[in-house]
Amino acid sequence: MSEQSRAASTASAALLHRWESASIDTVWLRPGDWYTPATEALAEALEARLDTTPAAYRLGQARSAAGVGITEAIDDMAVLFKSAGYESAPIRSIRALCEGWTAGSDPLSDVPTMTDAESGLGTPEYLIQRLAEVYGAASRAGHHVTTSHALVIVDVSVEGSDPWQRIARNAAAGEALRRTYGVGHPMARMGDGLYAVLVERGSALGTGIAVLRDQMTERAQAIKDANLMRQPPRVWIESLPDTHAFAGELVESLQR
Repeated sequence: MSEQSRAASTASAALLHRWESASIDTVWLRPGDWYTPATEALAEALEARLDTTPAAYRLGQARSAAGVGITEAIDDMAVLFKSAGYESAPIRSIRALCEGWTAGSDPLSDVPTMTDAESGLGTPEYLIQRLAEVYGAASRAGHHVTTSHALVIVDVSVEGSDPWQRIARNAAAGEALRRTYGVGHPMARMGDGLYAVLVERGSALGTGIAVLRDQMTERAQAIKDANLMRQPPRVWIESLPDTHAFAGELVESLQR
């Protein structure tokens, strides 16, 4: 190996180490499954100033096969480019990662039927199931769901987007919703760019919507693609009907 090749190998190994350490410290959920040969290939391509899209595509395939969500995969790759001194990951590399993740995913074996693969949120079926629990609890307590709960609907869809933009949009929106409402609020993806959250009515309802708008804007800016999400997002409150049967029909009518 020449001195030049040896130096390049050392530099890419150092970048790989910085990437792994920073990702595990910030965005990665399971440290033991971070490394894959695809991470090494991507670090080498970036350090050598080569086209990173082929390696990013392979990394997307590897992440999908390992059961890693698309949001975590995108955030992890963003850490790489920041570790290399870039402000953000280029759109072409994010697109390749998403395409690889889609090609490598197997929804029949890897994704629970109540979980949407792209957003990490629940499915409409999951939301209907959680609504049944709320209606049941209200009936036992003598309360009315129409006055105690509502659905917050957010629409960030745009026209003419391609598959990778759809994946990135749903991943970004799912992360924004989780950051806003956290554990305890059933959330579901109703369609591309359309989401629903079951919330309690009260003084915190308006504050939550304001935070959600900010989170959606922040996630859209992080991707740095003007066509990724509708800005500002369209958010409204959907009242719930008297019975769970009608609530199920409402959820079905919201899907697209």
